[in-house]
Amino acid sequence: MLMSMTGFGRASGTFESKKISVEVRSLNSKGLDLNARIHNYYKELEPLARKQVTEQLERGKIDLTINLDSTGDSKTYSINTDLAKAYFKDLKSINDEIGNTTEDYLSVLLRMPEIFVNEREELSEGEKETVLKLVGESCGKLNEFRRQEGIALEKEFTERIEGIRTLLTEVPKYEQERIETVRERIRKGLEEIAASGYDENRLEQELVYYIEKLDVSEEKMRLANHLDYFLETMKTPGAGKKLGFISQEIGREINTLGSKSNHAEMQKLVVDMKDNLEKIKEQVLNTL
Repeated sequence: MLMSMTGFGRASGTFESKKISVEVRSLNSKGLDLNARIHNYYKELEPLARKQVTEQLERGKIDLTINLDSTGDSKTYSINTDLAKAYFKDLKSINDEIGNTTEDYLSVLLRMPEIFVNEREELSEGEKETVLKLVGESCGKLNEFRRQEGIALEKEFTERIEGIRTLLTEVPKYEQERIETVRERIRKGLEEIAASGYDENRLEQELVYYIEKLDVSEEKMRLANHLDYFLETMKTPGAGKKLGFISQEIGREINTLGSKSNHAEMQKLVVDMKDNLEKIKEQVLNTL
């Protein structure tokens, strides 16, 4: 089944007094481009979180966000009271010496270095497991989102491929007509050049040359095979890059068909084929 590279997943949970939320977003990309924004409290888990996201999501421009909110009285810092008192004493002494009337020392104290002491404890195994489990859940939800988008992609690809195939079946009814047109054009040209007559053998040789030059039977066969191959490949996992290569081959055959068409109605068919193919190429870029 096809999967889109675009998706979103979110999971949240609690551990003791902490509320943890994880979000994963993904857009299309040629490879894996992972950007992680992780709360400082869980920074040590970044390598493990990255590994988990890489294994589950494979490809895409991915944003991983891990947030932490406290739900209780826990705190990860305290105020260095002794240092704050020392700062206060010095500030007051300087203030008295210069005769400043300002006595708002608190706002100044809070900006002084080392006033806040980090009380962060080592993460327990249980908390680590909780965070990584939420990362896994968010990736799982994103993949489910991708699968739903993939269903829509598969439907559109099938419709576009069959649209090209239908146009291809219209080509044969113009092939004989254009050969007759070429034959008549050559005959008239020869009559104008040599009113006294012309070499019938030379005419036949020229006709054979042009018929071979305008023959599109191989292009039709290869194009039909590429269309079948596209639909077959669509059923395999992680087919996005391969579908891109196949669509390029489809484009080459359509272009060759157009250059050989030499007929207005056939050229219209080619234009419609190209229109379908461009829609396919746009969506292939978003296919995992």
